[in-house]
Order: sequence, then C-alpha cells, then structure tokens
Amino acid sequence: QVQLVESGGGLVQPGGSLRLSCVASGRSVSTYAMGWYRQAPGKQRELVAYIGSSGSTNYADSVKGRFTISRDNAKNTVSLQMNSLKPEDTAVYYCNRGRHPTFNWGQGTQVTVSS
Repeated sequence: QVQLVESGGGLVQPGGSLRLSCVASGRSVSTYAMGWYRQAPGKQRELVAYIGSSGSTNYADSVKGRFTISRDNAKNTVSLQMNSLKPEDTAVYYCNRGRHPTFNWGQGTQVTVSS
C-alpha cells in the first residue's frame, strides 16, 4: 500500500508563495495520475491540481495561473508550487491519486494565508 506524506505548508501573507511536497513510499506512483486536493473548514475536499502519468496537467479554475503541479518519478514525489496566494486558499492540502483518490490519505499540510 502507498503511504503519502505531505509537507511545506505554513502561514503566509496574501500574495506570498509556498511549495508543497508529497513523498510517496511503499511502491512507485510513477504510473499513476496524481493530484493535490484541499479541504477548507466546513467545506468538502476538492481537487485543485492534477498531473497525469505522462506529465499532462490540469487545474481548478480557482488556482489556474497561480499554482503549478510537478512530479519527480525518480524521487517518487509530487510538488505544488503556489504563488499569489489568497486568503481563500487557506486549507489543509493533501496529495493522492488524481481524480480517483484510492490511496490512504496522509495527514495533510496546513496552508494559512493571512495578514
């Protein structure tokens, strides 16, 4: 079974940047589409960035142009570069399979955007 560990979150001012990392262990995720999800208080978890096994990407409209997802198959990692952060980006961020999140969820990493 795949274990996922997210890191890189924190407190940042509006307009700032953060880079999140997700390290997978247990087996290679290189053949899977992967995604970054987020869950804000009182809201459902949503997929915000997707990367296919071939490297194709797709983004939720709310983050398009500000977030960039990437993967390093040699390191079994998926990253999310977040720029121009807004208060509405505040949430716990998780990685999992893209669109079909069948791996066990990790603990996530908290991102708080506030002045």
